[in-house]
Order: sequence, then C-alpha cells, then structure tokens
Amino acid sequence: NNDKLNIDFLGLFPIKSVAVQTVPNLEVYPGGTSVGVKLSTNGVLVVGYSNVETLNGTEDSPGKSSGIELGDMILKVNGTDIESSKDLISKVKSSNSDFINVEILRGKSKLTKEIKLLKEGEEYKLGLWVRDSTAGIGTLTFYHEDSDTFGALGHPITDSDTNTVFSIKNGELLRSSILSVRKGQRGAPGELKGLFLNEKESIGSISRNMGSGIYGKTSEPLINPVFNEPMQVGYRNEINEGPAKIITTIGEDGPKLYDIEIVKLLPQDKPGAKSMIIKVTDEELLSRTGGIVQGMSGSPIIQNDKIIGAVTHVLINKPDYGYGIYIEWMLKDAEILP
Repeated sequence: NNDKLNIDFLGLFPIKSVAVQTVPNLEVYPGGTSVGVKLSTNGVLVVGYSNVETLNGTEDSPGKSSGIELGDMILKVNGTDIESSKDLISKVKSSNSDFINVEILRGKSKLTKEIKLLKEGEEYKLGLWVRDSTAGIGTLTFYHEDSDTFGALGHPITDSDTNTVFSIKNGELLRSSILSVRKGQRGAPGELKGLFLNEKESIGSISRNMGSGIYGKTSEPLINPVFNEPMQVGYRNEINEGPAKIITTIGEDGPKLYDIEIVKLLPQDKPGAKSMIIKVTDEELLSRTGGIVQGMSGSPIIQNDKIIGAVTHVLINKPDYGYGIYIEWMLKDAEILP
C-alpha cells in the first residue's frame, strides 16, 4: 500500500511529506543447493577476431574493420534472425554478395553495420569468433512456492572473455553434484568443481539474466532437503553488522550452515550485487575452501532466522572476504516484490 508520511521537526515545523510503502510479510524456501545452468543467447556474442588468408595474403578481420566490437551481439544478417553460431556461418558462406548487412546489439542500443566479406579459398569469411551458449554451476538462493519462481547466483552470468552480460534466449536449471573443491588463496580464487546429473531432465526454465542473478519458473518444488521449511525474508532495515550464517554445498554431504560475519552494510537505493561485505569465520569452511570460492555465488545469507541476502563475489586478495546482495533486490528482479 502506498501512503504518505508527514515529517515534522520537533513535532512543530513540517519539513516534508514522503511516500511510504508497506512490504509484505514474505516467506521463501532457502536454497543452498548446487545447481547447473545452461544458457543460449539471443543471436551470437562476438568474443574475438581472426584474420583471413586470401589470395593477396593475410588480411584483417572484415568484421573488425567494419566496426564490430567484442561484446556485440549479432542478431540478424540481411534481415534474417541468427539462431546459433552454425546459423551465422551458414548465412555468411551462402552469401551471394561481397557485402552483408548485420544488425547488432551493443549494450542497450541496436546498430546496423555493412560488412565487406573476404574470401578464404572459395568461402566467404567474417573474421569473427562467436559464442551462442554457456554452462556452469552455481548455488540456488530461494524458491517461492506461490509463484513457482526461483532465484540463484546473486549476480548476472557474463561472458568470461568479454565480461558482457549474456542476453539470453532461453535457459535451463539442472541438478548438479559437487565433485571436488579447489581451495582459494590470495590472488587465486578457488572453485567448486561439479557436473550435471542429468542434462535431459530440467528442474526449471531460466527466463531472466539480471544484475542481481538469474530467475525463472520451476518444473518441480525446489525445496532444500535439509532446510526444508519456508523462511521469513529480512529486509534492509532489519539487517545488522555482526554474526550471520550462509547455507551452501561444498561436497557430497549436502547443504550445511556455516558461520560468517557481516563486516559492513553498504547503502544502496537500487539493486546491485555488492550490498554488504562479509567474512567467512567458520573453521570447517575455511579449512576446506579457504573462504568463498567460485560456485558458491547465490548461497543464502541467514541472520536472526531470516533470509537476508546471498553471496555474490569473493575478494581476490582476501579469499575469506566477499560481497553479498540484499535479498529484496533479488525478490524485486524476480517480480515477487513490487
């Protein structure tokens, strides 16, 4: 409900009137389990350039020479949608002209480029390396039963070569298992190594890759087998610096609670993946992982028996330190909160 609150000085002099919003008493199931992620892009992502060996010798990439930049998404060729890397190759090879028109997405802007192709042997070449999909493992943050919605990771999935946020066409959430841990050290982040249990059996569809995580609908209830009761959501005003816990999975023994400390709460008025600085204090977790490692992103943060956030990043030079995101940012991007 949106209402007005009048603010007075000493109860005598009116200062201003501000809008206030009542937030619901919300419950979600905490995550903490490892999940597999497979994404397909809208069009194809440009990740590199390649020279072309022509009859006149080695020549620069036609795509680069025409203004295509790393991180651009190629959406169309000559007005026809590009579905995959193979589709792009086929359309370039079958071109009956030296020139093609390419529609790209750069950031939030759509641009059109005309590219003069070069022939390598008998085939036209664009001179670009492209990618149309990605896959990996992360950690489920929450499952909202009323809407069959899940949230995970706490940060967007980006391309490792260009640091571009993937614009996704579709994606799948899969069951996964952690096989081993590479321990984090100063200057060298650790990693959870795992595998997909069954690539043919999806447990959810991914529809959004946002700054605060990935979201979609579940095909079955994603209830943590150990922490299997719904948990109240803790909003920003309820969070305190000091002791807290995370739920995460680092091996075959499944999800467990580990001690952390919220070192600093960072002021935010809009969603961002760096809402708080956290420190791992749990001796077992430190001995096994060195702190926060890749694959733990999305692990729910618990304080006062409420889910208040999720792990997002590790500090490269301090593997026992990292960042967390406020849970309400994830719930807003999941469209569970208004």
